[in-house]
Amino acid sequence: MPGRPLWQVAGKRDKDQEREAQHWIETLLGEKFPADQLYEDCLRDGIRLCRLMNRLSPGIVPKINTSGGDYKMMDNISQFQKACIKYGVADVDLFQTTDLWDKKNIALVTTTIFAVGRACYRHPEFRGPYLGPRPSEENRREFTEEQLRAGEGLIGLQAGSNKGATQAGLNFGATRKILLGK
Repeated sequence: MPGRPLWQVAGKRDKDQEREAQHWIETLLGEKFPADQLYEDCLRDGIRLCRLMNRLSPGIVPKINTSGGDYKMMDNISQFQKACIKYGVADVDLFQTTDLWDKKNIALVTTTIFAVGRACYRHPEFRGPYLGPRPSEENRREFTEEQLRAGEGLIGLQAGSNKGATQAGLNFGATRKILLGK
């Protein structure tokens, strides 16, 4: 798709969600992102992401690389991803390193940050602030055989009623003409 910016191809970015994620990270870390840098540039080296995970679960990222070449910064992103899995974020919610490093899919990076925010609800030691809605919890029910059998004979009215339903008088379109001998 020539002519279109890469971020439009990879995923639709939501600036409001990015602001919300940025505010959450700034609140937890106690420091603002530099005003002269873009959201993705502030996260690109992985340092803030690793510090975020250590704030949520102290020591979950054992070593954060603050200097060194690109390889060291990419290692921070990898350590953040491993820490997310340890913290309880599903691996399907994680972005790939290149999504952030090469700025290929910043929308997915934001989605991952929201997934980390949802995982916080499952940690009673975390006192907030939270990011995103509380995830639903399982509500398992146990039924006896008698209760299950009692429901077999009922036709639920949720599907409606079929009393008096016929197809009499319904005509759709022209009638069919059968021509013999042609």
